[in-house]
Amino acid sequence: MTDTYSELPNKLVSAASGVEYAYRDAGDGPAPLVLLQHFRGNLDSWDPALIDALASTRRVVTFDNAGVGGSTGTTPNVIQQMAQDAITFITALELGQVDILGFSIGSFIGQEMALARPAIVRRLILASSAPQGAAGMHGWAPDVIGAIGTPQTSPDEYLDVFFARSSSSRKAGQEALQRMYARTQDRDAATSWATREAQYDAVCTWGIPNHSLLQRPSAIDVPVFVANGDSDPMILPHYSYLLAGLIPQARVKIYPDAAHGFLFQHHDEFASDVDAFLRGPG
Repeated sequence: MTDTYSELPNKLVSAASGVEYAYRDAGDGPAPLVLLQHFRGNLDSWDPALIDALASTRRVVTFDNAGVGGSTGTTPNVIQQMAQDAITFITALELGQVDILGFSIGSFIGQEMALARPAIVRRLILASSAPQGAAGMHGWAPDVIGAIGTPQTSPDEYLDVFFARSSSSRKAGQEALQRMYARTQDRDAATSWATREAQYDAVCTWGIPNHSLLQRPSAIDVPVFVANGDSDPMILPHYSYLLAGLIPQARVKIYPDAAHGFLFQHHDEFASDVDAFLRGPG
């Protein structure tokens, strides 16, 4: 890899749907790893340290889904359409079969992609995830949505949700933010309030309690790695165990002294775990 994630240019690809998708392309290798971003996140919301670690052994593609950040179109208010839009992006870039790493709302999209278009997903990583219809997932706790769902959020509010309250986790969060904001040129467009509203509608709809929907993940017929931090206030760790128990070929890992942003705090360990999972036996 010649450029670090912070140095990569923003690119655009036009899809058959008419949407132009903003993306960045790092590393090299077969079976690209496509990343699906968290609530209100854009290309610059990924920790460069994580992307650089992942891209040291494979091709990694980050992108803004329809209507998000630098991509055109309208952000849908249901996860299923977000999944179809992500498939449209992968088709437009002619990536073929891919590995998927979905983070938070991106992990919901990843599940839907594996169900709607099984042939396109080789392996699936679900970070800070939960199955559709799980009890207790109908919207986020008031302090969480109050921190990350307001028109103007602050670094401290971000740290409160994405990192644990310990001094070590807080320090890791501050370092991650410094890395994310180190890029000063050609930054991605900020996500809009319309995207925030549509994404939260989708999250709330996904979380309407419905026991029958818990059967759906059993149809995901690829190896799956489910991961979370042990102190995540946004998507509680017990949902990781629930989800992994519903998927036939799933394994689970909970990272210590970490919250929603465990993959940024433990970026080297998580990247190593992802690499081992993607290289491992089927």
